Amino acid sequence: MNLAAVLFDFDGVLVDTEWAIYQSWKRVFEAHAHELPLEIYTRCIGSDFATWSPKTHLEELTGLAFDWHDLDARRQEEIMVELTGQGPMRGVGALLDTLPAAGLPAVVVSSSSHRWVDGWLEKLGLAGHFAATVCRGDAPRIKPAPDLFLEAAKRLAVEPRDCLVIEDSLNGVNAAKAAGMRVWAVPNRVTGCLDFSGADRVFRSLEECAAEF
Repeated sequence: MNLAAVLFDFDGVLVDTEWAIYQSWKRVFEAHAHELPLEIYTRCIGSDFATWSPKTHLEELTGLAFDWHDLDARRQEEIMVELTGQGPMRGVGALLDTLPAAGLPAVVVSSSSHRWVDGWLEKLGLAGHFAATVCRGDAPRIKPAPDLFLEAAKRLAVEPRDCLVIEDSLNGVNAAKAAGMRVWAVPNRVTGCLDFSGADRVFRSLEECAAEF
């Protein structure tokens, strides 16, 4: 592979945050006698609620209006309790240790906020592995638009075609492809139901990815 950089999504690739977030939404739906199948919920994974909103979906299903401020506060508390002690995804260390020897800088590219992403990277001792983090607010649009990935390439002064993206969502895969980058998909327990035929390759874990370098 002729590569100049490896760009990592954050949620669901470096840390398994997505399951706890999904479970919090699932409980809200079940409290109002509705299901939230993964096949529907995953529409917003890797992006935001402008792409698809569980809030709008639940209001349409129930015909009710909700106090989302209070519900979101309670959900966030539940999420952080569930994520207590959460470590990196399997294979993160192996892959990040492999890249310097290959001369490849690593960058995190996420639709989440800097506060969320940078906080987790510091907490897990991973921040030093990355040349930069590019998050919501660093480019005009988030995924599935290509803007965040193009901003990452610009910061590294490399061509988009020489970047490899590692993603777990269709919104992320579509964004990387729109940026003209190669993309490997590593589905997790939230996104494993999706069709990743649009990715260049699909792996079961980051350990498998590490073996490619």
